Amino acid sequence: MEILIKASQFILSLSLLIVLHELGHFIPAKLFKIKVEKFYLFFDYKFSIFKKKIGDTVYGIGWIPLGGYVKIAGMIDESMDTEQLAQPVQPWEFRSKPAWQRLIIMLGGVFVNFVLGIFIYIMLMYAYGEKFLPNDNVKDGVWVQDKLATDLGLQTGDKVLTVDGEKIKKFYGLSLEFINGNNYQIERNGEVLDKEIPTDFISQLMDRGKDAGPFILPRYPFVIAGISEGSPNLNSDLKSKDIVTTINGNAIKYFDEAQTELDKFKNQDITITVKRGNETKEIPVKVTSEGKLGVGIGQLSANDLEKLGYYDLARFEYSFAEAIPAGWNKSWKTLTDYVKQLKKIFNPSTGAYKGLGGFISIGSIFPAEWSAESFWNITAFLSIMLGFMNLLPIPALDGGHVVFTLWEMITGKKPGDKFLEYAQVVGFVLLIALLLFANGNDIFRLFK
Repeated sequence: MEILIKASQFILSLSLLIVLHELGHFIPAKLFKIKVEKFYLFFDYKFSIFKKKIGDTVYGIGWIPLGGYVKIAGMIDESMDTEQLAQPVQPWEFRSKPAWQRLIIMLGGVFVNFVLGIFIYIMLMYAYGEKFLPNDNVKDGVWVQDKLATDLGLQTGDKVLTVDGEKIKKFYGLSLEFINGNNYQIERNGEVLDKEIPTDFISQLMDRGKDAGPFILPRYPFVIAGISEGSPNLNSDLKSKDIVTTINGNAIKYFDEAQTELDKFKNQDITITVKRGNETKEIPVKVTSEGKLGVGIGQLSANDLEKLGYYDLARFEYSFAEAIPAGWNKSWKTLTDYVKQLKKIFNPSTGAYKGLGGFISIGSIFPAEWSAESFWNITAFLSIMLGFMNLLPIPALDGGHVVFTLWEMITGKKPGDKFLEYAQVVGFVLLIALLLFANGNDIFRLFK
């Protein structure tokens, strides 16, 4: 059921983005009186799931869910209709129109993607506002319990100040900042230290596995999730959700402090104090030879930590006028973060190519339960990502056509149809190779 919910959201989001992207090409083509022969969601090689001709245009749904397209008469595109191009130029064809009109048509899809992403983010800010854990509120520093964080040079209690000179605003955005960054600054025991992020940091992050969780966390209280089988405290009065506040009289605030105390009492009977709701209880327990209580550790959300008084979350509500700059800023941050990640992917030494994913990876980012806020957040991100990817100067993408059109406008020389045809083939081969690599990565990770 979880897979079905994720897949349904993915298909809905993808379909929406494709249809609106293609509308960005379709509408200006119609305005400039160019014949649009096909408007398709997904590709229709050999046959269609659905099709209907209205006027000069066949509207349909293909069976290959790799995108969609509009077939504009007189344009070299993925249909590779060279027979039409061999005929005399007609006034209703793309190739007969001035370069500025062709440029607008080619940029139409990208324009829609960017505008859609910005619009969704604005509406999300207006409808939901923002709630996050400010990095400044993590006053006692981070909890380091992952080898990757240790290898980075982090220690429990460090306060991360900046990444690449930029002050960190949201604590739970730290992982992404480290992925995109090259250096960082911390405060440790009152001293400010500058440290480098290894070039292969992303590779190390990928090698941990998708279920490893965040490599850096805020400091948590010692919350008991349950008693393990074989624990010496199986019959004790400990209960799930108890919060350990003292160990043999020594106060602890965070879980990372507990191990230091328990190591002092290996193989001993001691008393711990727990907070249970509004009560405080002292409970006799046995410490194992490894300095453990034999209990599971509870996970806490940011909301839980706030309720317990550990951290204060920041909350912002926006009027519609205030949501516009807030949505714009989030769109710009999304785009710049994505560009930084793309640069890392094209640098083999970072190992970022290991994280490149296809349909499985994209589908997996949707939640297992329907959430309108999450769905539209992800759709806005994908819209901006799709807009940027289509701007890349690769033949077969909108950006490739834009480059050739700009060349024509600057030099006054239009590239020949044969050149454009060969460029389209090369671009298509590159895209297929990238698609195979990305989805191959997904399959490899599944088996791994």
